[in-house]
Amino acid sequence: MTATGASVARAASVSRSFRMPGGDVHALRDVSLAVGAGELLVVRGPSGSGKTTLLNILGGLDRPDSGQVWLDGQDLGGMGERALAELRRTRLGYVFQAFGLIPVFSASENVEVPLRIQATDAAERDERVAAMLELVGLGEHGAQRPYELSGGQQQRVGLARALIARPSILIADEPTGQLDSATAASVMDLIADLVHSEGVAAIVATHDPLLIRRADRVVELHDGRVVSAS
Repeated sequence: MTATGASVARAASVSRSFRMPGGDVHALRDVSLAVGAGELLVVRGPSGSGKTTLLNILGGLDRPDSGQVWLDGQDLGGMGERALAELRRTRLGYVFQAFGLIPVFSASENVEVPLRIQATDAAERDERVAAMLELVGLGEHGAQRPYELSGGQQQRVGLARALIARPSILIADEPTGQLDSATAASVMDLIADLVHSEGVAAIVATHDPLLIRRADRVVELHDGRVVSAS
């Protein structure tokens, strides 16, 4: 089955439960949403609302108990683990709250990692890494290691790494959770600018109301259900 319309990522009636000692926890209940190219979709809600579970399912890191997910027109339910891993490697970029940078690598080397995995030619790697660091405002910081950078700069390196392989989908889970409000706002502005200029479909989970105004659309989750969408 193929996704319809211009949606790059789509979930239809997705539910997910986890078995716990005290009983089943219903992390998602019949959730449906879609995001198109060049669109920034923010998923908001309090802790425990199901945001991370939803992002993990949309990114092919977890599977729903019921419902369907499509990425780039491919039904993830019909894909094996190897095919899913290939899809994540080539079509998705991830940004994490904890930055996830390799501490012994420079900023340039961290950004370069996805291109090395794809066996991109060395000269092309150098050119693309330099251009991406310029794009996120770190053109002069490529030789610095993560501990030499501020939190906001580290997150910009993480964003550059997520986008360097030219994914069609960007998934960011609380990307500003460790940043002060001013730095968080600048990072979200950068994400919005890059999503629109690069034509990436972005799904960003946050509980910070100050960041919501930068979204093209907002979906709100409570207790695993969509309670509003705008």
